[in-house]
Amino acid sequence: MKMYGIKNCDTVKKAQKYLQLNNIEFEFIDFREQPLDEKTLQSFADSVGWDKLINKRSTTYRNLTDVQKADITLELALKNPTLIKRPVLVTGADVRVGFSEKSYSDLT
Repeated sequence: MKMYGIKNCDTVKKAQKYLQLNNIEFEFIDFREQPLDEKTLQSFADSVGWDKLINKRSTTYRNLTDVQKADITLELALKNPTLIKRPVLVTGADVRVGFSEKSYSDLT
């Protein structure tokens, strides 16, 4: 199981704490330190869709032009990883974006 995110993100911290409290092993990948490659990011988008993958409440998103907001591209998201909603949890072929105890409850 792999968790992608940014180490200082509060939602990532909550998700990590939940997994640790439930003794669920995971590998954390900080995509500021280890940038996502095209194939990985595209697999997230293919799995959940760009609409769910993009954090529309982020400062980065709000600073985009209307044209960019209307057409989020792989290149734009790779250049601006903070556009990606965090955390992204990958378990096999399953990709989950964001965190809630309910959405993680079947992992235990």
